[in-house]
Amino acid sequence: MADQEGTTDPSVVGGALFRPVRSGNTFEDTVARLLQTIRLGIVAPGSALPSERDLALRFSVSRDTVREAIRSLADAGFLVSRRGRYGGTFVSDTLPLGTLGITGIVQSTPTAADIDDVLGLREILELGAVGTATIRSLSAADRELLWSRLQETKEASIDDYRRLDSRFHLTIAELTGLPSLVSLIADNRMRVNELLNNIPLLAPNIDHSNEQHEAIVVAILTGDRERAVEAMREHLEGSAALLHGFLS
Repeated sequence: MADQEGTTDPSVVGGALFRPVRSGNTFEDTVARLLQTIRLGIVAPGSALPSERDLALRFSVSRDTVREAIRSLADAGFLVSRRGRYGGTFVSDTLPLGTLGITGIVQSTPTAADIDDVLGLREILELGAVGTATIRSLSAADRELLWSRLQETKEASIDDYRRLDSRFHLTIAELTGLPSLVSLIADNRMRVNELLNNIPLLAPNIDHSNEQHEAIVVAILTGDRERAVEAMREHLEGSAALLHGFLS
């Protein structure tokens, strides 16, 4: 998604995830924002981040803050720096698993209430997103993007599945034309993925998810809002059942 000069695919990212940091915790929030773009597949493994100067402008923070955030993520194994003509900061080909402790945040075992909170918000956000995307007038480029995201997810390896699955769902959010909704779904998706990382990827579930993804896409592209919302609801209920089964 990013070339060696550091440009990034604007379809989901532009103005939504690479947006200004707005709290007083500029270092922590910059780390979290960069992690979000990595974990959700906005910048793919092996691809370059935008330059430090560009990131500082997008996040509205100092270059020193960006540099410290990049250094911390490099120390944790998420980023690598390369020198030379095609140098820059790149996402690691293999991402670390588990909790990142550089911000001092320690994740505890989720309770049933935690799971309900994350998944309840997910349902509200994603059903709203798919319903809104379905009634919008989509351009040919929008339609091609959605179909390509579906195909990427269907062809993904197990190791890459969750990243591309995240990007598929963010693309639906982006088709609503509401950058604030993309941001909310991205934040929620990070919490969803933290839960999903605690359970195994099951081949039959991946096959079923891909079938549901296709039903969602067909409904969006044919303008069938009722079917799109119902297909997304069924899809989310499947994930919820697995999470509650393994973690509750």
